[in-house]
Amino acid sequence: MADAKRTPTTPDLEATATRIRELNEQLIEASKKNGNVSLDVYEKALADMLQFSQQAADSTQNDVISAITKAHSDYITSITRVFTGAARDALK
Repeated sequence: MADAKRTPTTPDLEATATRIRELNEQLIEASKKNGNVSLDVYEKALADMLQFSQQAADSTQNDVISAITKAHSDYITSITRVFTGAARDALK
């Protein structure tokens, strides 16, 4: 039968739980930072792609194509702001 006495080699469960809790909090904070960085990169890449698309449309010198491309870019930008804003709120 095991002795219920505490020995120096018996792990301190409370200290272990505290360390695990602290590590979990650090992991959550790191994940939030990485999530925000990922959203920043996504927004930048999308903005660059839409800018290129608009430049390509403008180079056609066709007003209809330029107008449609601008409307599409504006729509994608506004939808992206909503979704990335919601994602940023979830990361808080």
